[in-house]
Amino acid sequence: MPVLSRRSPDAASLTPFARGDMKPSSAVEIRALIRRGDSPAPGPDGGSHTERPGWLETCANPTCDSGWLHLWRSRSTPVFEHGWTCSAACTRMRVITAVRRELEGRVTAPEVHRHRIPLGLTMLEQGWVTPLQLRGALEAQRAAGAGRLGHWLVHQQGVDEKLVTRALGLQWSCPVLNLEFHDSEALTSLLPRLFIDAFGALPLRVVAGKLLYLGFEDRLDPVLALAIERMIGLRVESGLVQGSLFGRAHTRMLSAKFPPVELIEASSELAMVHSLSKAIEKARPMASELVRVHDCLWLRMVLRPQAGPLPDSSSVQDLICSIGTH
Repeated sequence: MPVLSRRSPDAASLTPFARGDMKPSSAVEIRALIRRGDSPAPGPDGGSHTERPGWLETCANPTCDSGWLHLWRSRSTPVFEHGWTCSAACTRMRVITAVRRELEGRVTAPEVHRHRIPLGLTMLEQGWVTPLQLRGALEAQRAAGAGRLGHWLVHQQGVDEKLVTRALGLQWSCPVLNLEFHDSEALTSLLPRLFIDAFGALPLRVVAGKLLYLGFEDRLDPVLALAIERMIGLRVESGLVQGSLFGRAHTRMLSAKFPPVELIEASSELAMVHSLSKAIEKARPMASELVRVHDCLWLRMVLRPQAGPLPDSSSVQDLICSIGTH
């Protein structure tokens, strides 16, 4: 007789799992097998909420000790990193695990990338500049005490900017990307404005719902690219965009409307866990993820179901928490 059942159902009405014909291999499979097609319960505002997890829904916190008590808890959310939590205490434990995982690989002083062959020698080897042009640009850079070599080659020596971008692409072993079909407004839901501004990134386009092209002006940011992959589930292809074209597109992107973001400066790991857990419990997201981006943690909460590969800006909330160095 099934647990908590008032009458014995017919064998035909039982799921294969309930009949004993098969065994689930994971909590996700349990949820898929047991969840029934009941209508969502009405919320306090008269609207309908997301369907509550099935009767035998498993709390994602491995140390949860609520047992069968969670069956009487009328909460279908929050869902954090693909797992439902039955209480605020369980959400906190899951956040603690995620924060420790992300902070484990943190470095306080990121390494400065140095290319094996300098830009000037790369262009000289390709025949894109003459020794006289390279010498003139280096002298101008030294006299000014500022500016990248590519800038002086273009603006003082008359070198084609496209050649400078191609040379940078050779240094980074990455493609040179164009701005074809670039729509700033349609891409603002991919990542917060702060990251686009601080790390000099430019989302260019999403292809076939699986691949995101991410542009940079003169240097790649593999840390940011990996964080985006983990957060939104799209494969990220990074490349360089011609400087003058990048600058105009980047300015347009920064002026577009982005999803709301909350910035938090935590004094300790404990304070960080408290802030993140509180935000998740308050928003009760249908899905949420936590990833590290350089020296901060990025929490994204999705409040409503998504219809396509790009998140809906109106249903996304971002939280960026700085990591203390004490």
